[in-house]
Amino acid sequence: MAKQVYISIGSNKGDRLQFLQDAIDRIFANIGRVEAVSKVYKTPSLGFKSDDFLNACLRVNTTMEAEQVMSTLLNIETEMGRVRSASGYQAREVDLDIIFFENDVLNTNHLRVPHPEMQNRKFVLQPLNDIASAFVHPVLKQNVKALLEQCTDNSVIAEFDASLNIPALSINFLGYNYIAIEGNIGAGKTSLATKMAEDFNAKLVLERFADNAFLPKFYEDASRYAFPLEMSFLADRYQQISDDLAQFDLFKDFIVSDYDVFKSLIFSKITLQEDEFKLYRKLFYIMYKDIAKPDLYVYLYQNTERLQQHIKKRGRAYEQQIQDEYLNKIHAGYLDFLKNQTELNVKIIDVSELDFVANREDYLQVLKAISNH
Repeated sequence: MAKQVYISIGSNKGDRLQFLQDAIDRIFANIGRVEAVSKVYKTPSLGFKSDDFLNACLRVNTTMEAEQVMSTLLNIETEMGRVRSASGYQAREVDLDIIFFENDVLNTNHLRVPHPEMQNRKFVLQPLNDIASAFVHPVLKQNVKALLEQCTDNSVIAEFDASLNIPALSINFLGYNYIAIEGNIGAGKTSLATKMAEDFNAKLVLERFADNAFLPKFYEDASRYAFPLEMSFLADRYQQISDDLAQFDLFKDFIVSDYDVFKSLIFSKITLQEDEFKLYRKLFYIMYKDIAKPDLYVYLYQNTERLQQHIKKRGRAYEQQIQDEYLNKIHAGYLDFLKNQTELNVKIIDVSELDFVANREDYLQVLKAISNH
């Protein structure tokens, strides 16, 4: 799930404003969506004699954990030329710190959150107040505005006469009212659809597979439970897609789902006996003609080895005995469908070498591949 992290950024060396903007751009590319940026403030250096700092604060939406964020911030500092010294404070191209991470209180060997000195530093509180005045410190139990008013730091803080830009994804999905993300078991359909919905203000439609009582039984005895499983999936998918697409949301830009109803026919062809499949196919097409088709159908290809890794990692007990042969049949079924259908606008993306859940750069690469279609 996405989390909010507040980050303090500062620079007092070289082209300070450009260093801050470069840091924001790198945070956007490596950590998450930048939702808010404060004004820029000129502040004196504390604890050592040097040029004045430029400081600002950001609110960032991320799927990383706090220590991952901190590690990434340290890497960004290094990439931008900062060399840390054991001799104390010194001028630096960029200084990046986590101030708040959700409402978490963390105290590890590498990270303390909330930042232990933030309430004593106007160069943190003043820009933070621009974007989070009502945020309550989880330990001190006071909001940022109150902490700023009570701060005993007498440093002179002056608003700088230039601003920083919020990076934007050079990606849009204009013209698409409904995008379906498809793929094999463990391909990452739900993860990608969820991230897209969060980043692009889309209505999210997720398949309700977890509520299907026949699914665990099917993996125990496929021949006995295949037909009731596929019929229940078909009924659920038909009802969910019909209901969700009919309920237009004025506050959302488009719909993104982690499945397309045609998967019912793909899976049933693999799991059902020939006579059962003929009956099922007849029922399917009666229902299918009334269902809205996606404007864009994205198929995520993962090789079988990666699929098995993802299946093991997410740990659903009833999936742990899935065999490679079954996954290969599903993939062949999808490709056969995509090769022969003419109604859908299809984009196939090979994500076997990408980790768009843990690696934001990979996620942005997938987005660009979709939008460039």
